[in-house]
Amino acid sequence: MAATLCPACGAEMAGHRLEARLGRSVDVDLCSACQFIWFDRGESLQLSPAATLTLFRVVGEHGPRSRRPSPAEMPCPRCRVRLALAHDRQRNTPFQYWRCPAGHGRLTSFFDFLREKDFVRPLSKEQVEELRRNVQTLNCSNCGAPIDLGKGSSCEHCGSPLSMLDLDQAGRLVAQLRAADRTGKPVDPTLPLDMIRARREVETAFAAIEGQPAWPSSPSGSDLVGQGLSALLRWLGKRVD
Repeated sequence: MAATLCPACGAEMAGHRLEARLGRSVDVDLCSACQFIWFDRGESLQLSPAATLTLFRVVGEHGPRSRRPSPAEMPCPRCRVRLALAHDRQRNTPFQYWRCPAGHGRLTSFFDFLREKDFVRPLSKEQVEELRRNVQTLNCSNCGAPIDLGKGSSCEHCGSPLSMLDLDQAGRLVAQLRAADRTGKPVDPTLPLDMIRARREVETAFAAIEGQPAWPSSPSGSDLVGQGLSALLRWLGKRVD
């Protein structure tokens, strides 16, 4: 199969062969410079729990950080037709992606992949006010641009609201994914946290996080999602696949 070229910068994307359901595999393409993931048709729905965790690790290792703005027009890497921007929602979290009108697949940013998997949530008004009392500037977790907290709580460049990694939700989802991966059963979003295995894994992975301050010790100039990813991967020992 020919190399997949990034719709944003034209560079060759890195291919990752990941485990899919029913013993199959899927090839997912990533551009770490532009922080985009290309999924061929239906690939994102076919990922096994272990594959989802692998992608989560890759996102944590390569982003979020400063990246170039996305072009106004981006071609499908399969048919070169212009990708169309689409909006969706995971529970209460909005996310977006660019889809091929011919149905060849979709392009998702690292940040929106985290949103889609319910790992990221916007800050509340109270949390924004707490941040303003401590820091003046944060980097946008989506595009890396600086956000002046004195002027607002959304990025002036890409429009993304100040967001943070939801460690509690991430812990629940990681436990669910691992439990489903062991049993071969589909991931159930209502899987109770009091499952013995899930509880043990959450407690083990996040025990060191308990008692930590709500914000990084010196968040000025950094991004909150990146800080949260670093903490999560550190506690998991980067062994989420």
